[in-house]
Amino acid sequence: MARGGVNKAVVQIARSAILARGEHPSIDAVRIELGNTGSKTTIHRYLKELDDGSAPADPSAEPIDDELLALVTRLAQRLKEQAQEPIDQAREQYEQQRLALEAELIQLRQDHAQLEKKHDIQGAALAKESEALSDTRSMLQTEQTRNAGLNQALADFELRLQDKDEQIRSLEEKHLHARDALEHYRNAVKEQREQEQSRHESQVQQLQMELRQAQQSALVRQDEITQLHRDNERLLTENRGTLRELSLLQDQLKHSNQRQDQLLEQATRVDSERTLLQERLRVALLDSQTLKQSVDEQTQLNQSLEKQLTQAQDSLRLATTVAAAPDAAEPKKT
Repeated sequence: MARGGVNKAVVQIARSAILARGEHPSIDAVRIELGNTGSKTTIHRYLKELDDGSAPADPSAEPIDDELLALVTRLAQRLKEQAQEPIDQAREQYEQQRLALEAELIQLRQDHAQLEKKHDIQGAALAKESEALSDTRSMLQTEQTRNAGLNQALADFELRLQDKDEQIRSLEEKHLHARDALEHYRNAVKEQREQEQSRHESQVQQLQMELRQAQQSALVRQDEITQLHRDNERLLTENRGTLRELSLLQDQLKHSNQRQDQLLEQATRVDSERTLLQERLRVALLDSQTLKQSVDEQTQLNQSLEKQLTQAQDSLRLATTVAAAPDAAEPKKT
């Protein structure tokens, strides 16, 4: 079926114009005359009908040389057309394949660019996570140092508390000794009074004097015991304050241990995330290598197709040369 409005009439007009110029109306010449439109097969069919329709009624009237020349020319033209059709098909197929491969290559390059961008993003994320991990480790080391200081302070307070306990025990022992001494003294005075009551009344005044001295000594002892009680209360108050400080330090140590556990857990999580990012980076690198290999294979395929096209063009030139040979070699008749 003719394309672009080519029919037998326009082919006949183009053929007549070429013959009027004294040229051979070949398929290519007619197609050029028509403005490079129309199928070569259709033009060939119309030219054959026109040649058959314009053949002389009496075959004997036409010289045999012209008849042979026309036959050879038509055969050469048909050979040229038959050789041109697969070349055109191969060229069109190559063009389609080339366009498809170029589109695929562009897509592969875009994918590769996206992978490189993703790789850069993941690398930046990995660097950020590494920095966060370094900061976390620094904070952990600071907390560990602070924890060690708190432990040392706690040990110092425990030593101080032990010293306070020793002082309290010593005061309690002194208080017991003083009480025992006072009790012993009271018992001794009582025994002495009982013994002295049987003595002469003349010694009562002397005994009363001694009693007053003993009472003064007891008062001194009582003052010492009171002072000991005061010292004991003061030490108990200091002990309670020390216990409060110890409780506060224990709470701080507990919070510090909890903070240390949180930091350790955070460091473990950051290590896990960094491992995951490294694995993703490795997969992205493998995908990038695969894409590069695919691009190389597509490049090799393009080179192979270009070689095939070159071979087809060489075959076309060879066929054109063979088809043009009969036109150039016109037989001579005597």
